Amino acid sequence: MALWDALYRVVMRRNAVYVTFVVAGAFAGERAVDYGVHKVWEMNNIGVIFLFLPLHEFNLLLGAVFAWRSRSCIRDLG
Repeated sequence: MALWDALYRVVMRRNAVYVTFVVAGAFAGERAVDYGVHKVWEMNNIGVIFLFLPLHEFNLLLGAVFAWRSRSCIRDLG
């Protein structure tokens, strides 16, 4: 109980301190969730995303994939 009483005396007694505590907690919580989701996303997509591929090389790769797909679709129709 002493911990809750101390927390009440420090944080919740004045409105400005309480609001500051809530806003800072929301900001810190948002940053923690964002970091955690980002790490889970990276772990699940190892070898899938092109994080270090320059944009012009990615566009060339994407163009080659679409060109290959369109040729295979035309070949399937004929």
